[in-house]
Amino acid sequence: MTKTKILLDHGSGGKMAQDLIADLMLPGFDNPMLAKLDDGAVLELNGQRLAFSTDSYVVDPIFFPGGCIGDLAINGTVNDIAMCGARPLFLSVGLIIEEGFDQDDLKRILAAMSAAARQAGVLVVTGDTKVVPRGAADKVFINTTGIGVIPAGVAVGGDNARIGDQVIVSGTLADHGMTILSQREGLSFDSTLESDSAPLNHLVDAMLQDGRAVHVLRDPTRGGVATTLNEIAQSSTVGIRLIEDQIPVKPDVAGVCDLLGFDPLYVANEGKLLAVVAPEDAAAVLAVMQADPHGADACIIGEVIADHPGKVFMQTRIGGHRIVDMLTGEQLPRIC
Repeated sequence: MTKTKILLDHGSGGKMAQDLIADLMLPGFDNPMLAKLDDGAVLELNGQRLAFSTDSYVVDPIFFPGGCIGDLAINGTVNDIAMCGARPLFLSVGLIIEEGFDQDDLKRILAAMSAAARQAGVLVVTGDTKVVPRGAADKVFINTTGIGVIPAGVAVGGDNARIGDQVIVSGTLADHGMTILSQREGLSFDSTLESDSAPLNHLVDAMLQDGRAVHVLRDPTRGGVATTLNEIAQSSTVGIRLIEDQIPVKPDVAGVCDLLGFDPLYVANEGKLLAVVAPEDAAAVLAVMQADPHGADACIIGEVIADHPGKVFMQTRIGGHRIVDMLTGEQLPRIC
């Protein structure tokens, strides 16, 4: 690394975050399970495959339309476990609370976490609480760690995309990111923006039934769909071609993105997933997704190709092609 200071860009989930991981973190902890850099680690214990993941939440503001930092923390780790093809079972919760934080707000956050855990069907079984002096943290930070069981026959991973696979997204892009931005900056619009924060484990469980060939599952959070697909393309050494006309974005979200200069492909989502599916099973998986409330707007947005391995391209509305690169810096800090 050429820089000696940590920047907000290092938390983007994009290129600088990858460089930080590669330069400072992997050398000290490198092992085959960590090296995959998927949403969670897949562990084998006494013949049983487990998925294990952790995440920390520092979103600002802590309350927003469609959720709060509490249910976001539960849903986020549930989803990371589900993206390993696992059924989430147990979570831990760690709280770092700033001195002077309102207890009524903490009760509201804990109630949201409890409701989210019930909806996902997981148990919070252990945790930790620390209080730091006023100004040493911003209100409250939350860490959640989860563990789940991977059913027999399920094999998904970021390095598992194959030529001809179809790329499916479970719904509209950029809902969460634009909601947080509008709340943070006090922007008001004619339409009401709302976060898409939701648990996706029940949707994933339905998708994986009957031996359907789902090769990759990822939730496109920080860095958005573009960064996530670049990670898949690099891990699998394949190219990915997107179809611009098929990218789903709500009109009001698209309008805000246009107004503020954001590309929805790079904006965070908290209740959407990307699935890379064998072509013969794509229609069946899509139908299952569309039958679920969290996948009602699912659609095929592209395919895996042999050309330009490690790269993502967009087929534009006018018939041209452009490179869709990984996010370089931090568009929206503290988005989750």
